[in-house]
Amino acid sequence: MTTATAPRPTLALGGFSLTFLGLEIKRLFRNRRTIAFTLVMPPVFFVIFGSQSDFKSDYSFAHGNVTAYIAISMAVYGAMLGATSGGAMVSVERAQGWSRQLRLTPLRPVAYIVTKILVAMTMGLASVVAVFVVAAFVGADMPIWIWITSGIIAWLGSGVFAAFGLFMGYLLPSENVMQVLGPLLAVLAFAGGLFVPLADSGWFPFVAKFTPLYGLATVARAPFADPTTGTLVVASANLAVWAGLFVLGAAVLFRRDTKRV
Repeated sequence: MTTATAPRPTLALGGFSLTFLGLEIKRLFRNRRTIAFTLVMPPVFFVIFGSQSDFKSDYSFAHGNVTAYIAISMAVYGAMLGATSGGAMVSVERAQGWSRQLRLTPLRPVAYIVTKILVAMTMGLASVVAVFVVAAFVGADMPIWIWITSGIIAWLGSGVFAAFGLFMGYLLPSENVMQVLGPLLAVLAFAGGLFVPLADSGWFPFVAKFTPLYGLATVARAPFADPTTGTLVVASANLAVWAGLFVLGAAVLFRRDTKRV
């Protein structure tokens, strides 16, 4: 006699649930170390860079002042840092065997990845708000519509790095992931022109266009700095390509990591 195996039930939206999303967000904000890391470092960096004598708030630039330009850059950095850290926490779930347990449920990989990205983006949003609040007190000056638009772009774009954090969380062991991500994010920030503006010509600005952070940094600063149409198209393409690669990579690694044998 053979025993028939009942097929697993299929859930709407692949098992995506607002209840599950809410629980994951609550669990993320209980991690005090991550909260301190993502909500303190970006505003501190902004104060260090944005209040130097060479970058005083009375220096006019584009649609505001230099301090405002640095505020947008640090908001992007904070969104990247928060989203990546939030996504990388999946490495802890791997070590505990939780992600493998989820494969026993009808939850689909795509729904799981989307949930984790939204959770990580919540942390990215909190970091953007923290930087902008400090920037408003320090003397950043730009029209209100630029505050809102650049903040939203930085937040939405952080989804790319939430997927990157998930990808790295599945790629590396839990004890090594943050040790690798910290220096790597700093390198990406410099390579993408986030901390130091890129020159108009040369090999380094050309290479920078292919780095993951170039697209988000350029698009987020676009309302403030008015880049050329060509530059904006290249940056948007950069953002879309890296988003696709990281989401695909995270989904593939999730399937491999939780494959039943």
